Amino acid sequence: MPFLSDLRVAVVHEWLVDYSGSERVLEQILLLFPQADLFALVDFLPPKLRGFIQNKSVRTSFIQKLPLARTKYRQYLPLMPIAVEQFDLSSYDLIISSSHAVAKGVLTGPDQLHISYVHSPIRYAWDLQHQYLKESGLDRGLQSAIARWFLHQIRIWDARTANGVDGFVANSQFIARRIRKVYRRESQVIYPPVDVAKFTPPDDALDTKQIPKEDFYLTASRFVPYKKVDSIVEAFSQIGDRRLVVIGDGPGLDKVRAKLSNNITLLGYQEPDVLKHYMQKARAFVFAAEEDFGITIVEAQACGTPVIAFGKGGALETVRAVNAVNVERAIEKPTGVFFYEQTAASIKAAIATFEQHQTQIDPEFCRTNALRFAPERFRQEFRDYIKQAWITRFDDRLGSHRT
Repeated sequence: MPFLSDLRVAVVHEWLVDYSGSERVLEQILLLFPQADLFALVDFLPPKLRGFIQNKSVRTSFIQKLPLARTKYRQYLPLMPIAVEQFDLSSYDLIISSSHAVAKGVLTGPDQLHISYVHSPIRYAWDLQHQYLKESGLDRGLQSAIARWFLHQIRIWDARTANGVDGFVANSQFIARRIRKVYRRESQVIYPPVDVAKFTPPDDALDTKQIPKEDFYLTASRFVPYKKVDSIVEAFSQIGDRRLVVIGDGPGLDKVRAKLSNNITLLGYQEPDVLKHYMQKARAFVFAAEEDFGITIVEAQACGTPVIAFGKGGALETVRAVNAVNVERAIEKPTGVFFYEQTAASIKAAIATFEQHQTQIDPEFCRTNALRFAPERFRQEFRDYIKQAWITRFDDRLGSHRT
């Protein structure tokens, strides 16, 4: 794509504080457009993590200099819409926003192409508002009224700024439906990249059909309410004779600890290599969150490990479940099972279903399924989409760059 390498490109990300799911997408976008300038509301990436943004200098907003922004940047959400609108992008041909909150609200002109890769419309302002308010203790009282008024204003702004996006890209069919619901726009689904070259079967596996497994289940995530880690722990506490290893930490740690029993090992936060080791050895990976996509679920499958997952959201697109509903024929090459309520009872039933069908779930199926989400695939699909979007919008401007 020679002509795209000549474009002046700006990439806009909400905040740079760690290396998580949306940052993996950002990493691949910057590999496609190494000439891009990078914008973010705040940049507090530690030096050891700056490699994934190619050690670029980041142009930040005024929020960067506000009191306690390093740790409390999320509390400046009321200021983020106006902050993102202050980025002067007028000198760029192509603007790519990586958005799960406000990045898509940047101001662009009629001779610029703005593509927004949407991890999700602002969850806590749209369909998850009531859950967010309840979990934050803001479901009643004066503070609740203020929060509801502000979220109402955010929805108005969010819907309006969709008009400034020339093309939407969704990270799953699930998010494409959200985009259609809240913005009344169609989108192209391009699944996020998963590092399947790093998350692999163990070295001592003779092949993907003979991966040695140990007799324990694994769950790993941040301990926040919507992840439902406490429900997984509660399920295994009730079973009693099945081992569970729990990796992660977060504000819900005390709630998780309160439900521990002797068959459950809590390891806290672990480095990626340790997580990979446990993923490789686990009998199955258990995940109870409703995710937009769910990279961890794919990482487990890349290790040749089956998944027991909540059957809603992105998991429906990344797990081939033997007990999937609304499927007219039997699932070929299954990689796990679903449960359909985020409760201990439903998780217990899913574990029983998994053990009943475990022999049908070949580690090779899991690995092959995960390979669909390799970074190379993401870059090719995103490159093709950008190229076609540019040609469609500015065909008469290609001139000597036409390919």
